[in-house]
Amino acid sequence: MNTLAYIIYLFITYLITVHVGLRFYRNGRVYILRLLHGDEKMTDSINNILLVGYYLLNLGYASLMISTWKTITTWAEMVGSISTMTGKIMLALGIMHFWNMTVIYFISRKHNTITHHKI
Repeated sequence: MNTLAYIIYLFITYLITVHVGLRFYRNGRVYILRLLHGDEKMTDSINNILLVGYYLLNLGYASLMISTWKTITTWAEMVGSISTMTGKIMLALGIMHFWNMTVIYFISRKHNTITHHKI
């Protein structure tokens, strides 16, 4: 029964991770482009690296979480385990997103004070 739970969990996690990653990739490009003052080549390079890192980190975390599961014997335990583990990965995605946005915010503020300093 654990194998079925693992397959369902990894499938759900894969769908969520890919969907959210593509949204970040498409919508985040604008922020990176602004931060780099319109340098599209550098923006696309950084955006691609962030997307690959995001996928590797989240799918690796999801795979690692499987090792913490207890043995599942009933359907109710399976649904509960999948729900709990999916909630944990979604919480991790949210925390990581807000952390990244905070870093981008502080970098852009620092960059604005350096480039727009009045003499």
